[in-house]
Amino acid sequence: MSETLTLSAEVRERAGKGASRDLRRQGRVPAVIYGNKEEPKGVHVEERELMKLLNTGHFMNTVVMVAGVRTLPKDVQFHPVTDRPLHVDFLRIGEHSTVHVNVPVRFENEEASPGLKRGGVLNIVRHELELVCDAASIPDEVVVDLKGYDVGDSVHVSAVSLPQGTRPAIEDRDFTIATIVAPSGLKAQEGDTETPAAAEGEGEENEG
Repeated sequence: MSETLTLSAEVRERAGKGASRDLRRQGRVPAVIYGNKEEPKGVHVEERELMKLLNTGHFMNTVVMVAGVRTLPKDVQFHPVTDRPLHVDFLRIGEHSTVHVNVPVRFENEEASPGLKRGGVLNIVRHELELVCDAASIPDEVVVDLKGYDVGDSVHVSAVSLPQGTRPAIEDRDFTIATIVAPSGLKAQEGDTETPAAAEGEGEENEG
């Protein structure tokens, strides 16, 4: 489970683009805390402190205490050239609120996959899964076991053991997380062996 992060913040006295530019010149980043049926609250945070949390790699799926308020980061806007953070949106949540989070996927047991041992390539369709869970139990990752998967097989979400207390945000279909595809050399080899059988099958159908 992701540990709770802490980010100090100060209330924004002024709003608007000019005020935001002044804050950024002082090494601060404008932010807003909203949601949970309360009025939005404008704050600003220290850029260096924010960057430190962003560099943890799990900032967006971790509860962050901002000036004593329990929040979940929902959006970070970056400068298109410098990549400096320009603005952050924090969603106010309760201790046990139900939240939607994007959790990174980690694949294991690649050596136990017949398809990968034959030279197949793991084609990752989703590097993250959007999960619904309790804010107090946000998982760090989703582990996908590749044992037994062969070339041409797909890993669907129904085949994955999700962390306890979580469920996929997408529930109307059994979506694909990854597939194991054949390298070009293996495709050509299989194509050569399948062509006569395919041709023979077509001949039988024509005779019928």
